[in-house]
Amino acid sequence: MRIAIGGILHETSTFATVPTTYRDFETGLGLYRGDDIVAKFRGTNNCTGGFITGAERHGFEMVPLLWGFAYPSGLIPRADYDRLKRELLQRLAKAMTDKPIDGVLLDLHGAMVVEGIDDGDGDVIESVRRAVGQDLPIVTTFDLHGNHTQRRIEHASAVVGYDTYPHIDMAARGEEAADLIVRIVRGEIRPVMALRELPLFWSAACQVTAHPPMDEAMRLVFEAERRPGILSVTLATGFPWADVPHMGASVIVVADGDPGLARKTADEIGDWVWQRRERWHRRPLTVSEALDFGDKQGRYPLMLADMADNTGGGAPGDSTEVLREFIKRDLHDALVLYMVDPEAARQAHAAGVGGRFQVELGGKSHPVQGPPAPMELEVVALSDGRFVYDGPMYGGLTGELGLSAWVRQRGVNVVVVSARMQPLDQAFARSFGIDCAKMRYISLKSAVHFRSGFEKLGGSIHNIDASALHTHDFARLPYQRRKKPMYPLEGS
Repeated sequence: MRIAIGGILHETSTFATVPTTYRDFETGLGLYRGDDIVAKFRGTNNCTGGFITGAERHGFEMVPLLWGFAYPSGLIPRADYDRLKRELLQRLAKAMTDKPIDGVLLDLHGAMVVEGIDDGDGDVIESVRRAVGQDLPIVTTFDLHGNHTQRRIEHASAVVGYDTYPHIDMAARGEEAADLIVRIVRGEIRPVMALRELPLFWSAACQVTAHPPMDEAMRLVFEAERRPGILSVTLATGFPWADVPHMGASVIVVADGDPGLARKTADEIGDWVWQRRERWHRRPLTVSEALDFGDKQGRYPLMLADMADNTGGGAPGDSTEVLREFIKRDLHDALVLYMVDPEAARQAHAAGVGGRFQVELGGKSHPVQGPPAPMELEVVALSDGRFVYDGPMYGGLTGELGLSAWVRQRGVNVVVVSARMQPLDQAFARSFGIDCAKMRYISLKSAVHFRSGFEKLGGSIHNIDASALHTHDFARLPYQRRKKPMYPLEGS
């Protein structure tokens, strides 16, 4: 058995002002080809790592094609996307010429938007389908935040979505996809799929799969997957910062040869979610509300999830409202992870450890992100930005944040970086010598993923909506193309 594997992954914010270029794929998690894919991802927690484990367990031959991941950001220019897709398809064509293949495993995100192509993921799947014909199976993995379409259902044989947020099950879902494609090739199953779209905005604070109310939804998903004839169930919460007609939550059910069962199950779960739609939305706190409430609770470290500036969703990472409030309150043992400001990072390196410099920190990418915070900073430690994730989400993968520095003004500490990435675990902070457990206040430019590495600190977590491009007040976003009505803005 010979299975091709590959992927082009991007979570696209159409509200982000900086486009996502071919170079961003090279400098994100990277652009890998052929055997380099296997060398990079064997034993790591991503879907391709799971494909590799599945191949080794089942004994099928992998044919690695192209794998690229750019960190979430703006629209992908058409020429850059075409260059990536063209290479993927050329490598696939060569693999098929060398020796027949039996199927394709695709590692995709589900919220990729390209200039002129609303459904980038669907375009990848359809292009691969045209290349391999109608008979070969294509099994695709998707992030929990996919905006799904019928186009994907028509051209893939089966899809497998993440079950966790934070996404700690990526390798497991890759293994599940490998299991499915082996069973399809052997003729043991005949997958058919049904999609149920749900017109609702799903708050990030209500998506944490280990906690209510989201854990109840996932229990229903797992119960359905144990039923006879059901092969896989995906509950996707959607990605609301992609202004496309198919944006929103959805359910995808894969059944064995029974389209009626797939449709009935997708509608059952979809109805259950819709009937409880008020449970999936929660107003985030302001910065002041969160600090006041957290101090009253007295459970430290008090962690602020700075969701609107979540670099993991495409935000710039240089909003300053939280930092300015920390300074205004003269907080001590306070920490901001991470402030994206390459200019300030260069100044810190020029000053050297123990040096001091004055800077207007952050707030440079867009007016809504600022104003910058005037600070006189002491340089505590410096880094080239390279580190290895040690948390459950990206464990074993290398992070590259560019020139970086731990700087401090009185009791307010900031890790300044040159590249955008949300803090998924404590590894990078620890590389500076920062003990997050000893901090009293921690601001994290992340919505939920930081929980994979920080929730174990205990304390208290508060979701906030500070001034930044990726506000969670969806009524404030300048949508032009999304479907209407959508709950809770127009729906009831």
